[in-house]
Amino acid sequence: MGAKQQTAKNTPAQTKKALGLETKQLIRSVARHLQCFATAAEAHDPDLLRNYVKSTITSALSAKKYNGIRNTIGELVGNLAENEFNTHRSPSVAFLGPLYSYSHLAASRYFGKHFCANPVATIAHVFDDVSKANADFGVVPIENSTDGRIVDTLNVLARSALSICGEITLPIHHTLLSLSTMDSITTVYSKPQALSQCRDWLAEHLPNAELVDTPSTTVAAEIASTTKGAAAIASTLAGEHYGLTAVASKIEDRLGNVTRFAILGNDIPKPTGNDKTTLIVELKHAPGALADAMISFKKQRLNLTWIESFPKPNRPSEYFFFIELEGHRDDPPVVDALRNLERNTQRISVLGSFPKHG
Repeated sequence: MGAKQQTAKNTPAQTKKALGLETKQLIRSVARHLQCFATAAEAHDPDLLRNYVKSTITSALSAKKYNGIRNTIGELVGNLAENEFNTHRSPSVAFLGPLYSYSHLAASRYFGKHFCANPVATIAHVFDDVSKANADFGVVPIENSTDGRIVDTLNVLARSALSICGEITLPIHHTLLSLSTMDSITTVYSKPQALSQCRDWLAEHLPNAELVDTPSTTVAAEIASTTKGAAAIASTLAGEHYGLTAVASKIEDRLGNVTRFAILGNDIPKPTGNDKTTLIVELKHAPGALADAMISFKKQRLNLTWIESFPKPNRPSEYFFFIELEGHRDDPPVVDALRNLERNTQRISVLGSFPKHG
């Protein structure tokens, strides 16, 4: 009588090995899917591709053989599609508008061509949009080489939970734009900062023109495009958009007029070896408090690139300080300096560490 036929079973070691092989195959499949999505995203909207992947998932999982695992597989592959979408979608960027403002130009220089422009009415609204996840990033002016600090930005930055995750410096070249010739211009429109930065040029070349403040340089360009005898001080891009002629270029009084913009977000960039860190420091209201605080940076041989005093709300003659230094918050010298600084301050907050621009 022959031996009873038995079904061979895998040993525990074999099942473990099989799981490892399937895992490697899964990794290769996911890698191919990531590459396919990236290639398709060069020619198609990532949102369209995400929806296409999800509809394909629904169709493929309709077979009966997936009845017991349909939801599990659908969730896993759906999460992969979301990850691919977030990797390739254009970020939404809030900035002080309208379009073609200098803040818009700064956003374009930092993020390139592929971002969703979200112009807002005030600097405070930029912070709000990023805080409420209506935008991925915000771009706000922080200081100008001619006019100094941007008060509206520092006022909100002092109480915001957002981080500075980048910076961009933008050379500011003002252009006189109009539909009229120079000798026919009777009124010049622009935002107060632009008029201030061109006051000597205006006094010399248009001494009799009325100077009128506008909320932005773009609004000035729009007014000049519909008003006889009007001119605007704005960017050449705004002039092109509104069909204006550049009557005079680079009319700013100071050469090298530059505005530095902070990039706001929830990202915390990793150290690059060429970083900056921005702090808010609140000192004791006592003689020598600031000098004592500075010793913490000197001991660690950290170079300060910016220091700005700012009045405390409802506290006359008392100030906190914005301080910027070279180095990342995770660099050992910066860690030691901040630890020592805590002993000489009432409050210290790291607003962000980010790669240095330029």
